[in-house]
Amino acid sequence: MATLLVIEDELVLGKNIRRTLERLGHVVEVATSGADAERRHAELLPDLTLLDLRLPDASGLELLPRLKAAHPSGIVVLMTAYAAIEDAVRAMKLGAADYLQKPLNLDELRTVVSELLDAAQLQQEVRYYRSREARGAELDAIVGQSAGIEELRGRIRRLGSLPVAAPPTVLITGETGTGKGLVARVLHYSGPRAARPFIEVNCAAIPETLVEAELFGYERGAFTDANTSKVGLIQAADRGTLFLDEIGCLPLTFQAKILKAIEEKRVRPVGGRAERVVDVHIVTATNSDLGVMVRAGQFREDLYYRLQVAPLHIPPLRERGDDVLLLASTLLRDICATYRLPARTLTAAGLDAVRHYRWPGNVRELRNTLDRAVLFSDAEAIGPAALGLPGNADPAGAGVSAGDVFNFEIPDAGVRFEDIERALLVSALRKAGGSQSAAARLLGLSRDTLRYRMEKFGIEGASERERGE
Repeated sequence: MATLLVIEDELVLGKNIRRTLERLGHVVEVATSGADAERRHAELLPDLTLLDLRLPDASGLELLPRLKAAHPSGIVVLMTAYAAIEDAVRAMKLGAADYLQKPLNLDELRTVVSELLDAAQLQQEVRYYRSREARGAELDAIVGQSAGIEELRGRIRRLGSLPVAAPPTVLITGETGTGKGLVARVLHYSGPRAARPFIEVNCAAIPETLVEAELFGYERGAFTDANTSKVGLIQAADRGTLFLDEIGCLPLTFQAKILKAIEEKRVRPVGGRAERVVDVHIVTATNSDLGVMVRAGQFREDLYYRLQVAPLHIPPLRERGDDVLLLASTLLRDICATYRLPARTLTAAGLDAVRHYRWPGNVRELRNTLDRAVLFSDAEAIGPAALGLPGNADPAGAGVSAGDVFNFEIPDAGVRFEDIERALLVSALRKAGGSQSAAARLLGLSRDTLRYRMEKFGIEGASERERGE
């Protein structure tokens, strides 16, 4: 239900318009002069105003800019029996949303009013959700004081200061759960495109047969069941940001097309004849080692280098030192606020367990762990028992160094880090009986990361399928 103001000096017509629009459920007031209209408009601040072009004491074209200045978000539709192209053009320039000619067609009036109010409501919802998302994507939403996080924030700040005209492609790397989606949103909302769309696409979630149609769109009749045309996600992000998460999952056959779209800023819908120009900031993310995928022939080398123009790396939580304690405190506060529960803290032993656990699932695992502890514990201070972390949260087993593992001092001549890393991988696989999942857990790595590092060093091991995992 909306509030409407009808400014019309013909009493019978004004009553008919009022009765017609009240049947749609709106609250409708009628003013019969310019002076009365301005007074009622100031009191009501109507969602939509129907304004007659000629009034006894004023011209609608003179009144229109004053109404728009008093209530910029209000919709104004001009009505006149003296239709002229010049009047219509001038009305639109002054802020009118539409122009109706008398004698009014009441069916047309209902349609125009309904469509304008629906469009205004949709715009209001879009502004609300964008502002809400932006509030959670400020630069300080990236919590931490470690060197890696400070460098990450510095790079985002630098990219955000660039002009909107030519933003570079960005590749965000990091293990699963490090917060790549958050970094992409912060990058968008801290830059010059913050007021434009932010479209997020999980490339791993789109079936290979639908990738082109989803990203490029399609024309009616392009394939079976294409009964209408559809705008692709790239075009939907025009003048904004397109975030392609899990970019490594894009089919190899489609990678050449996405590279062409990035370089030429043009897309052609499936079944379309003409290309459409787009202005999109491309931000991508992956937890895979694209360099290894390139060498394995699973990812195009030219696309890889095109995405690497402005790389952003998120370090894993285990490498961020006391950042985990800052994150735990922030997440606890947010979780308690979400569930409307009293504030919780971590005990000294709880803090110690959080600090020394390796967090293979990174920030996502930390949040889920704290979420579970808050939901199933009544204690104001959360300890290790409520956290339920695996045994390697025990401080006695934490912080193992390479020297401890191999029981030797690093010689004066130094040692190759790659040799230590390879030895750790071999040792973990041996201890795990060849199980890649178990070896990954021993090293605090994701299974994908372990596999890439095995390939990097040419280490063979039993596959999960061979071991029935």
